[in-house]
Amino acid sequence: MKGGGESAPAPNSPGAYAAPLSHAGSAQQTTVPPIATTPRDPAWNGWDVLLIAALTLLTIPILGVFVALGARIFWPHANLEKMAPEIVIAAQFLAYILVFLLIVMMIEGKYHVRFWKAIHWNWPRWGLAMFGLGVLLLLSINVIAHFMPMPKSTPFDQFFASPRDAYLMSIFAVTFGPFMEELFFRGLLYPVLARRLGVFWGVLLTAAPFAMMHMFQYGYAWGVVLLIFVMGIVVTIVRANTGSVAASFLVHVGYNATEMFALLLATDGFRHMEKAALG
Repeated sequence: MKGGGESAPAPNSPGAYAAPLSHAGSAQQTTVPPIATTPRDPAWNGWDVLLIAALTLLTIPILGVFVALGARIFWPHANLEKMAPEIVIAAQFLAYILVFLLIVMMIEGKYHVRFWKAIHWNWPRWGLAMFGLGVLLLLSINVIAHFMPMPKSTPFDQFFASPRDAYLMSIFAVTFGPFMEELFFRGLLYPVLARRLGVFWGVLLTAAPFAMMHMFQYGYAWGVVLLIFVMGIVVTIVRANTGSVAASFLVHVGYNATEMFALLLATDGFRHMEKAALG
């Protein structure tokens, strides 16, 4: 300290970030504005994901009841038992629309971030290659399936009881179905798990509930569920490596489309399902 002078400000004091400007013997100070923090990615948390999952599980059966009642009103002489696959598909479609809107409202309304950017729906440069990876994945899993115990029939077969049901199921399986599954598992769930547990556990713990979700469809056949788990791991790895939910969606679509197309060819346009060993 020199005589009559002032001591230098401490490094953490406000004066350390002030720029002195001398004018007519006086000093003016301008304070540097605080550094903006990076928005959290993802903006939501695990409780939000659990809430969306619970709402989905509740919405599908409730809407199923309303769809069945509507079918009874508009087609009073129809056999609701035979219409069961169509009722289930319609209820799931309506539930997914409602859940999609709820997700958008949560992300943009609660967290004030843009939906498509927040879920990383950035279209991959090699989109066709992602679709092709899905095709290759389905073919590889079918080869593995030959060495595992596979059920001769499953509850999922009811969706192919008639050509009309089979076409409806096929369209759903390559459009809105994989979109909503990717939105939830790779868009909402995976980033929360990866942020807290790391990529490795994020991949595994995303693929596990994805596989378990399909257990009822395939009669709790562990061989089928295990193969779906493997498929879920691959698709989640694609999401992790590309940072794109659109990329995992294309792999998923390629997988489902190949399965549906092969079944279409094997059964003469879904008219002879006895030619195919479903499941």
